[in-house]
Amino acid sequence: MDFIDIHGASGTAYRFRPWPQSGGHPPIAGNYVLVAAETRAVMELGALDDLSQARTLLSGRASDVHLFTRFNIARRAREAEHVDMAMQHPEVRGSTLAEVAD
Repeated sequence: MDFIDIHGASGTAYRFRPWPQSGGHPPIAGNYVLVAAETRAVMELGALDDLSQARTLLSGRASDVHLFTRFNIARRAREAEHVDMAMQHPEVRGSTLAEVAD
């Protein structure tokens, strides 16, 4: 998968890129989503202040779970996008807004 679009309750599609196969991300803030490879089902979503640490989210997970990220420098945008997606996917476990905001 080159990218995946995750829709929010507002109808907005948020484009996520796969975690780089070689290397990682710079320490930049953004949103992440864990997706089942075969079904493309959203398993977890959230936001981090440092996406370079996101790889640890795959620890202990099945090999068919893929990590996708979306850069968002502005905290307000990151939080708003997370809330929109979380409202569309209430069954998905993941960080809450309280965990996103420092």
